[in-house]
This record gives sequence, C-alpha cells and structure tokens, in this order.
Amino acid sequence: MARQKTIISCAITGSIHTPSMSPYLPVTPQEIADDALGAAEAGAAIVHLHARDPETGKPVHTPEDFSPFLKVIKQSSNVVVNITTGASPYMPVDYRVKPAETWQPEVASLNMGSMNFGLFPMLRKEREWKHAWEPEMLEASHDLVFRNSFKDIRYALDTLNKTGTRYEFECYDTSHLYNLHYFWSEGLVQAPLFIQTCFGLLGGIGAHPEDVMHMKRTADRLFGDNYQWSVLAAGANQMPVAAMAASMGAHVRVGLEDSLWIGKGKLAESNAQQVTKVRQILEGLGCEIATPDDAREILQLKGGDKVAF
Repeated sequence: MARQKTIISCAITGSIHTPSMSPYLPVTPQEIADDALGAAEAGAAIVHLHARDPETGKPVHTPEDFSPFLKVIKQSSNVVVNITTGASPYMPVDYRVKPAETWQPEVASLNMGSMNFGLFPMLRKEREWKHAWEPEMLEASHDLVFRNSFKDIRYALDTLNKTGTRYEFECYDTSHLYNLHYFWSEGLVQAPLFIQTCFGLLGGIGAHPEDVMHMKRTADRLFGDNYQWSVLAAGANQMPVAAMAASMGAHVRVGLEDSLWIGKGKLAESNAQQVTKVRQILEGLGCEIATPDDAREILQLKGGDKVAF
C-alpha cells in the first residue's frame, strides 16, 4: 500500500460503554458536539456518531436524537460526519438505518456480517451502577447475536445508495470481508471501499499482530487496490494496533466508543486526548495527517455541502 496521508477517525460515544464506566463519556447532545469538535481540532478528519438519552446515557437512535449535535458540528467545523447504522445490536435494521437515511451524511458505518457480540466481560469490574439498564444490557449480551444478514445489508445499501452516502464497512472477521466482496462483485458498492477492520471485541477476530496481518492479507487478495484500509481495536489494544497498522499504511480510528483509556489504568478525559496521542504516534512514524478535505478526496466523498443537515 503506497504511503499517503493518514485519516484519523474518532468514534465519539458509541453504544457499548455506559456512563458508570467513565465520567468522561459524552452523553448529552452538547457533550457529543463538544467532544466531536474537540476531536476535529486535535486532528480527526472524520467523526463517527451515535446518540444517547441525555438523562440516562442509554443508546437512542431516532433522527431527532441526532439533530441537535449534527447541526452544531456542521456549523462549527469542516470535519466529515459519519453516522452509524450499527447503532445498538439490540435494534432492528430499519430503525438503525433511519438517521442516516434522513440526514444523508457523507459517510455511514455499515456492519458486514452477523456475529456474537459479547459485552458481558465488562461486568467483571465492580462498580456502582448509575442506571439499572447498564448491567442489564451487558448481562443480556451472553445471548446476543448482532444480526447483519445479507437481507439487512441489502436493505441498508438500497436505502442509502440513492443519497450519495458512502460507507465505513466494519469488518470484525475475515467472513465479513468476503461478504463485502460479494456486494462489491454485484455492483452494489463502489470503490474505493473504506474498510474498517475491527479487532479485539469478544465474538470477532482477536487483536494479535497475526490477526491484523491476516485481515490485511485477505483484504489485499480480495480487493487489490480498490480499498482504503483502516483499523480500530477495543480497549487496551487501541494504540498498539493503530501503531502497527499505520506503519503498514493504514488509516486509524480511535475514540471513547472503542476504548475509555489513554494509558494503563488511566481514563481518557476526552476524545481529543486519544486523537492527540494517536497523532503523535503517526507523526513519529513519518505519517502526514489527512485534513477533512484530504479524506474527502481519498475516499471520494460527495462533500459537506450535500448532506441534509
């Protein structure tokens, strides 16, 4: 993979971590907007967005839930906005796709296969829970299959392709790469494919260097020069995987969705703190950091003037 500018994506809040795990997890629309803008200022070209109930922090996902912070971010920054269609694994696909269908962002995430989705290991740490839904949600993941069937994926593509939105294809195992190859071969998605290989979540591929190499080799064989490679890794694996993959030409994703930490035993106090740290790693490797407009060119996005917010 030829050296090019490196895109930093930042996943601001997600739907996995809960408010009791960190006081720094953005929950309210103002907190999400502020953290997204801080991440952009620190060097993130793309911000990946979920919504939360401002009172309980529980994941929510109506178009109206996104409206307050989407408009603030748009008015205040040139950053590329990526709206999740993964949302929460407890939500049906039509519900998950609706905000991206409504707001027509430049990028929407799209999970490329069904998988076990084990969040219950986070119950091991004893803590005072602020809300009953938090341990209940984690415990329920013992019996959770995150459904992303071929029908579900086709529904998302049929709905969003007409808006000009492109995709962050989230691939948690090699089978997901093969699923993406099927849709690409059918002409339902277009190159350059923005492939986010995801490591270290229980139910998906691990975060060993051999796992990273295996995903990269598989993607190279399936897609050749027709994709842009990015990585994310959960928890303590976040920065080591980012450093390894970036040295091989990858783009990177960080953020409090993927890890609450900035170092061993130390909570990240903002998304910007993680962006700053990974930027230091990248620049130490000789990488040039992509601006939002660089990311638009690399990924062939439609432009911030063509969204619906």
